[in-house]
Amino acid sequence: MKANLLLVSSSIAVLLAGCGGGGGSDPAGASANSGSQTSAMSGANATANGNTTGNISCVSPSTASASAGGPLISADTTSSDGTRMFASGASFPLVFTTNTSNADTLNWSINDTTGRVAASGSFAVPGGAATTTLTCNSTLAGYFAVAGSLKAGGGALPQAGTRPTGIATFGVIPNLSGIVPAVTYTKQEQHRFGMQGENDRAAVLAGLGITQTIDDRQMSVMEPNGANTFNPSANNLDSFYTSGNVMRLIRLDGTPGWASKSGGVEDFTTLPKDMSYLQNYMSRVGTESNAIRLKYFPTQSANYYQVTWEPNQFWTDTDANFVSLYQSVYQGIHSTDPGAVVMGPADAFPSLTNNRLQRIASLGYGKYIDGVATHGYYDAGTSPSHPPERLATDPVAANAANALNNSMRTLRTTMLNQYRSGMKLYQTEVGISYDLGSQYGPNYPTGNVLFAQGAVVARTHIILLGEGADVSYVFYGADYPGEVGYGTFFDLSNAQGSFGASNISPKPAAMVVSAMSRILDGTNTLGPVKNTPSGVYAYSFQQVNNGSVITALWTHNDDAWSASAGFSSTYSAAYSLAVDAPGTSGTVKVLDMMGNPMTLNYTDGTLKLNLTEAPVYVVSKNASVAKSNVNAPPGYVGS
Repeated sequence: MKANLLLVSSSIAVLLAGCGGGGGSDPAGASANSGSQTSAMSGANATANGNTTGNISCVSPSTASASAGGPLISADTTSSDGTRMFASGASFPLVFTTNTSNADTLNWSINDTTGRVAASGSFAVPGGAATTTLTCNSTLAGYFAVAGSLKAGGGALPQAGTRPTGIATFGVIPNLSGIVPAVTYTKQEQHRFGMQGENDRAAVLAGLGITQTIDDRQMSVMEPNGANTFNPSANNLDSFYTSGNVMRLIRLDGTPGWASKSGGVEDFTTLPKDMSYLQNYMSRVGTESNAIRLKYFPTQSANYYQVTWEPNQFWTDTDANFVSLYQSVYQGIHSTDPGAVVMGPADAFPSLTNNRLQRIASLGYGKYIDGVATHGYYDAGTSPSHPPERLATDPVAANAANALNNSMRTLRTTMLNQYRSGMKLYQTEVGISYDLGSQYGPNYPTGNVLFAQGAVVARTHIILLGEGADVSYVFYGADYPGEVGYGTFFDLSNAQGSFGASNISPKPAAMVVSAMSRILDGTNTLGPVKNTPSGVYAYSFQQVNNGSVITALWTHNDDAWSASAGFSSTYSAAYSLAVDAPGTSGTVKVLDMMGNPMTLNYTDGTLKLNLTEAPVYVVSKNASVAKSNVNAPPGYVGS
């Protein structure tokens, strides 16, 4: 969404090719309804540090006649909840539909996010239209792409909406019981992941591990046609929230035409005509929100409000009036919701939020915010070719300062030094699109682009949380028109995407979020690990109530990461992580980017790892070692 925002850029060297996704083997034909017994190949479990556990099996093909017409071959993994995501160990159908002139053999494969074959097989198909259903089960977690072709007739799976030709995708949600200890939450806001784009879709949010979304309470939404039409005692709440499972971030920006100076609907571009009325309206929002929290979210200690939305784009008034806007909103909200956390300014980049905080601190802005909100964009296009580390190792200090990790540290420092310690920091939107200039089509995105997008999504949110964001919001649900690839899901019905798509299937980005949320939710940030070598990134977290330590690590090399030569899934760097006291030995659990576990030995308190561009998570127990090995984010206190 932020492709038009300018930031210092640097060139990316093009050297090392990565491993693409998609495609598969063509095993020998098998007789009808037999010979399709397969399980995950060992290569699908191999990582730079060893083999993870888990496998996929798809067996017992059953063939039935189908309606004539349609493509030569198609495939789908249908789910009752429409997500095409499945619990680890659950059975699910893989259905191939064929329309052939003659009997043939269909060769199929299931590939993981790096293109390695996780399962494959073949079965006979009759002439004419037929469906063949395989019964599948997977304890291997992550994103998977189904491919298929006819031995004699060829063909490939057709393009479907924004999903390219040759694949049908599904996801398997990791089961981390016994791997990552369960967290006991004392406050609901100890959950750390929010999302834009899938409000009202409980199954999607649950599959992704998302626990908060944005709920509109702008005056432009609630009172579009006239004053005093919003009744806080009426039932205005979307029924989706009444389960209490997904919290509300309450959005306040927006002035209706009747209340704006311009006569048009504004996104808090200038002050509204009547500031006392704005304060009155906000007091009613506070009344409603406090009642909602007490009724539906009894373990949530406070409501969280975001006042403005990317004022770097929308606000055209003075800094003094910006502070006046916050004063009216703050006083209105706090008059009826005294425990409220009012946040802003939510500029597009942490660096832009920092600049505004520094510029208006002397105007008393700090009196009218309880916390800081920012969006998490960091480059002129946040995409596979523009990962968050791209500028981190730039020899020019001014360029390196714009890298996401450095800009977050600067923001946290400003919050501490010019505002106050302990302020909440919410990152309320960041998405990773395809590269600028890309277009949906039969051959795009490639499997390698999808792998890279997923890795960058994970790394971006780990950096944001690891540098002191209390909460991080994922953007977006399914692909939508105009800005290519921001979706974490394909829209299977619309070639250019659509808002509110219901026919969707996951990209790797969705499944890295599903794993990341289950691994890092319910943690407090310890901070970036000290003294990592150039190109190595490591962040430690601790589960609330003094639980286990989880450290996320990866490496990045601009020279191994480019659209033209490939985003490498094999480039690696050796690194040793302190997980226990010197002289000790034992084992720890290590999870890959998709949540697949392995057990590794450490000696002398140190775990030796081979890091790649895909993050891994190390689960350890010695918190004192971890705490002594990090730089805590300035002013961060956790929950």
